[in-house]
Amino acid sequence: MTGEARVSRISIAVVKGLAVRRVDAVQVGANGVAENRRLHLVDAAGRLVNGKTSMRLSLVGSRLDVETATLALEFPGGDVIAGALELGEPIETVFSGRPAAGRLVAGPWNAALSDWSGIDLRLVMSDEPGAASDRGAGASISIISAASVADLARTGGVEALDSRRFRMLFEVDGVAPYAEDAWIGRRIQMGDAIVQPHGNVGRCVVTTCDPVSGQRDFDTLGVLATYRREIETTEPLPIGVVGDVVSTGAVRVGDPVRLL
Repeated sequence: MTGEARVSRISIAVVKGLAVRRVDAVQVGANGVAENRRLHLVDAAGRLVNGKTSMRLSLVGSRLDVETATLALEFPGGDVIAGALELGEPIETVFSGRPAAGRLVAGPWNAALSDWSGIDLRLVMSDEPGAASDRGAGASISIISAASVADLARTGGVEALDSRRFRMLFEVDGVAPYAEDAWIGRRIQMGDAIVQPHGNVGRCVVTTCDPVSGQRDFDTLGVLATYRREIETTEPLPIGVVGDVVSTGAVRVGDPVRLL
């Protein structure tokens, strides 16, 4: 890694499965960014609902003010539903075989999201920040390099890909394609925070969809299989890495990134 490596994009999704939003800065706590994936969705039976279930949900924006406990959902067409979060009954949601405790959220959002998706949905707020992760403890931050995304696009025969489809917290510029693979097990300074990747991020069908339209437009898995299937990896068909927080602090777009 050279001294030119910098944070080029920061992306969060307040509600897991809803639209990814670009921000200029975040505060990285012990469990990651407090507002990132702070809420998630379940169906009437209490099963986790995400982009694999309905890519239509990925078109709905979300904003959370942690201090005032207020949530706003922004629907295509301009409708905004906002209000104070009211927590109700406890519920346990299973993430890839791992249970996470939370509470059902009362308010107008459930009906609006159900109407939009055609699924009977309920919002859930996890008891602990970072709990709404498919990979569990130690998966509070994720990193992808801009060069990796660009290389995947070239390999797949397109000019560019919107990196929001990968739903990664940090994007880094100024490094070679897949340089992040070599960061696994290493401590990395990003702005005021120190993080440590511990594994690759294997990809799923969600990444085949354009984050703006929600429509499938790129065979991400097929392209990755042509040149990333046989590499040494912690998860199949990987692009990007995931890890945990060593030292908390602010991270801003433009902050330097360096190996320690």
